[in-house]
Amino acid sequence: MSSTALRHTALDALHRELGATMTDFAGWDMPLRYGSERDEHTAVRTRAGLFDLSHMGEITVTGPEAAALLDFALVGNIGGVATGRARYTMICRADGGILDDLIVYRLGETEYMVVANASNAQVVLDALVERSAGFDAQVRDDREAYALLAVQGPQSPGIVKSLTDADLDGLKYYAGLPGTVAGVPALIARTGYTGEDGFELFVKPEHAVALWQALTEAGRDAGLVPCGLSCRDTLRLEAGMPLYGHELSTSLTPFDAGLGRVVKFEKEGDFVGREALLEAAERAASKPPRVLVGLVAEGRRIPRAGFSVVAGGEVIGEVTSGAPSPTLGKPIAMAYVDAAHAAPGTPGVGVDIRGSHEPYEVVALPFYKRQK
Repeated sequence: MSSTALRHTALDALHRELGATMTDFAGWDMPLRYGSERDEHTAVRTRAGLFDLSHMGEITVTGPEAAALLDFALVGNIGGVATGRARYTMICRADGGILDDLIVYRLGETEYMVVANASNAQVVLDALVERSAGFDAQVRDDREAYALLAVQGPQSPGIVKSLTDADLDGLKYYAGLPGTVAGVPALIARTGYTGEDGFELFVKPEHAVALWQALTEAGRDAGLVPCGLSCRDTLRLEAGMPLYGHELSTSLTPFDAGLGRVVKFEKEGDFVGREALLEAAERAASKPPRVLVGLVAEGRRIPRAGFSVVAGGEVIGEVTSGAPSPTLGKPIAMAYVDAAHAAPGTPGVGVDIRGSHEPYEVVALPFYKRQK
């Protein structure tokens, strides 16, 4: 088997049975769509969608100094996370550049699960192992130990509730609890990447097919459909959620990305990147170089990552993500633009789409917020 062979999730055969269009995503063969990505997107916004996210990278950190290690290795205050809760955070280089954005779940007093993006899982694992030197803590690669299914959308609580006796009503956003779903032992987390309510279910790979089938059956009357990575991207874009490699990279600090709130300078002890991030915070407070904004098209042409944002004949920024928005009915984009052009409603802003300057409205993120 060559080192370039694609990895397959435990649900691979099932995706093919469902007629999924498959694609290489970070070395995994993943479903891009099953039918119409617009229909899948709309299902998540109005009913429910079922995703295979088993390509995500799970890393377990255990031991008496697990919290201290994570506080040193990551920018967030992980020791302050209560058992059963989760936190969105980042891991940065010494120069403040973002290596990845993460969700960290505190599973017990001395046990944490770090969930990294598929494309960065090895980088995050290597960094955590390197930074664990001198700490009484163990870092374990658990990517093979989990399959991950997500049920997202307004009907998702009812669907999952019908298959578990876990207290879903008491489960807050960014929390997780162990339970069984359709008889399958799972970590049930109220997290997601769509802007909707929903659950991410971490299970053993050998249980993934049975759980997928049970969720499909339970969600049939509620209009649940299988969803691929394509609609996941348009959903997160509408919700203004950053994607690593687009809005986040090693050339940007969390402050450059408008996410300085995840950096907790007040926590005890030193952490990797602290000095550089203090400088980045001061720069951002005085004169941010560029600001992440939303752009909504006045016409029909779709902006793509890397396209220039222009005003008055000058390049003032760059598109990081762009797509048609099924919810707004117009093309949208996220872009880093010069601070002088970042205010919502700034006139004269456009995107250079193959030599034509298409007019765009600058708006505040997110484009879409669900009704509570």
